[in-house]
Amino acid sequence: MCKFPLSCLLWVCAAAAMGAAAQDKDWPSYNRTLAGDRYAPQSEVSPTTARRLHEVCRFDLGRQTSFQSGPVVIADTLFVSTDFDTIAIDATHCTLKWRATEKYTPAGPLNVNRGVAVAAGRVFRGTQDARVLAYEAATGKRLWAVSIGNPVQGETVPSALIAWQGLVFAGNAGGDNKGVKGRMYALDAATGRVVWEQYLVPRAPGDSSYGPPAPPPRMPADGWGNAPGVPITGAATWTSYALDAASATDATVYVPGGNPAPDFARDVRPGTNPFTDTLIALDARTGAIKATYPLVERDFHDYDVSSAPALFTTRAGVKMAAEAIKNGHVYGIDLKRGKQLWSVATTTISNASTPLSDKPTRFCPGTQGGTEWNGAAYSPRTNYVYVGAVDWCVTVKLAPEDATKATPPGQPWSGAAGNNPFGDLDPPAQSSGWITAIDADKGTVTWKRHLPSPVLGGITPTAGGVVFAADMAGNVYALDDASGNSVWQAKAGGAVGGGIVSYSNSQGKQRVAVAAGMVSPIWPTDKVNAAVIVYGMD
Repeated sequence: MCKFPLSCLLWVCAAAAMGAAAQDKDWPSYNRTLAGDRYAPQSEVSPTTARRLHEVCRFDLGRQTSFQSGPVVIADTLFVSTDFDTIAIDATHCTLKWRATEKYTPAGPLNVNRGVAVAAGRVFRGTQDARVLAYEAATGKRLWAVSIGNPVQGETVPSALIAWQGLVFAGNAGGDNKGVKGRMYALDAATGRVVWEQYLVPRAPGDSSYGPPAPPPRMPADGWGNAPGVPITGAATWTSYALDAASATDATVYVPGGNPAPDFARDVRPGTNPFTDTLIALDARTGAIKATYPLVERDFHDYDVSSAPALFTTRAGVKMAAEAIKNGHVYGIDLKRGKQLWSVATTTISNASTPLSDKPTRFCPGTQGGTEWNGAAYSPRTNYVYVGAVDWCVTVKLAPEDATKATPPGQPWSGAAGNNPFGDLDPPAQSSGWITAIDADKGTVTWKRHLPSPVLGGITPTAGGVVFAADMAGNVYALDDASGNSVWQAKAGGAVGGGIVSYSNSQGKQRVAVAAGMVSPIWPTDKVNAAVIVYGMD
């Protein structure tokens, strides 16, 4: 017990201030803050100084992989992940500190992991066989492993996890596979024990359970309406999450709920399909559903509510979530009033309301269009929301309904005819990317950049007035945050599908790290090793 309360209070305040200063230097979570605004406080790189940027160092991962990791930087250690690897490197010199490599059989072909959470000296991540793992942050020693899904059904945990107050938050992916239901979990960070499990679509007797159930939600009366033998499927999560902490004991986790399945054959699931294609707010301590924000009605395009939202308060005082999704729109949601204030198109929208049939239908954005796993960012400097997007269309033809219903459990269940369950994409040469800046209070576009290749990497605005971004052709950009004009550009040497983060290194110098070299079976890219590339100005 403290004998000198005032002294203790001063010590606590000083410790908190020191912690805040350390956080300002670092990039401590997937989207920097748990609220996910991706705003970096470093100001050394500005529109006038950006031309001095150059590659300082790089770390070659030594293998080709679908590298989509969002780097996390704490105390000059940079953490990234792949499907099998968890890696810690020196954030100043790009030298290896430790590497933990797991051996297991992945549940599917994509073999991806989008990043780690780091808290209390531990590193947490998911796997492609539906486990959550914990490592010692200093050494890479594995501490525990817990299963939260069934890999036989195609369930995985590719999301970048987040951690708060002794809890780690994770969900299962696989909602395009027949019978897979989206679920969210809170795990005890010390032991891996599941604290609660929340189903994001109706739970049925006999459904799997991996921990204590959270309070069940009240589903709308017009929910699903599936015929007997047609399982409710969807609302899985595969990107990351955001968290709004009111206090040390009270917080809300915001979960992007994925699409319903079969993806294209909506008549097989004739209801409103709650809570698919919905931003879902959960009580962090109990898992109870506090609010839902449906964004896509009766989805028949595979238009997941995909990325984690950015949570922030606008210049006009509106507590907002900016949610960018696969349908090629970003939505501004007033969280206090539970009201959508605006939506803005971020890519080409074409034929998106035309019903699908047994004849080919081309629509934009396609199944690999819109905003994928890296979502909206917000800068209090400009009051702008920044969004990257993919411009790539697809053609889909429906299979006979009887054939769709006959799909075996655990298999891809889209309802499309042909060999590609997610349609025939336009030739890759016809794909491109966009970056859009939107006034957060007005919902109006302030500038827009059309880039030669899809934009999948993270968008990072900074206090220096620069927005960092990249595309799948390996171009890394520094843009003027007010105009969108390029002030610097470099070649990363591989497609950028991971994070772009800003931090201060051990010498106090601003550094920008890029996760490059994404090689994926479903994205046409150069076949190169994955690498972390660090840029600076000295």
